[in-house]
Amino acid sequence: MHILEKIDIVPAIVPITLTTARAGDVVSMKNFGRLAVVVFKDAGTNGDDVTITVEQCSSVAASNNKALNYTRIDKKQGTLTSVGTWTTVTQAADEEYTNTDLGGQQALIVIDVKADDLDVDNGYDCVRVSLSDVGTNAQLGCALYILHEPRYALTGGLTSLAD
Repeated sequence: MHILEKIDIVPAIVPITLTTARAGDVVSMKNFGRLAVVVFKDAGTNGDDVTITVEQCSSVAASNNKALNYTRIDKKQGTLTSVGTWTTVTQAADEEYTNTDLGGQQALIVIDVKADDLDVDNGYDCVRVSLSDVGTNAQLGCALYILHEPRYALTGGLTSLAD
């Protein structure tokens, strides 16, 4: 089976300087059981640590946003060409993650979201990631959504960008 018959990849935030806060695009999880929010960033200045915020929304128009708390973060941090293993961080349930020594290092960060984590009883079935303003020293960053565990076959134009 081709990989795109099992997952959908959606750009959340295109590669851009993080000197301004960046709100990502919104994806619907109606057709998927899980979502990996993948953040990739370049090294910046020590102390300019990016905060990753994950929210749930009631539509792909980013309406009625509210916190989507998570506890697990997986990351590769440092000089990514020499860092070969994942580190798992556990935090108290929160919609935000800030690593206080991430500013001066490259990083690949994954936050896994289950569709069951969303408040579907109140109409929440969409997710958005945002990256904070890191200050005046530019560092590039981007985010991708990788939706997996499809509820239906991914042929025929199934999209994660529509409700």
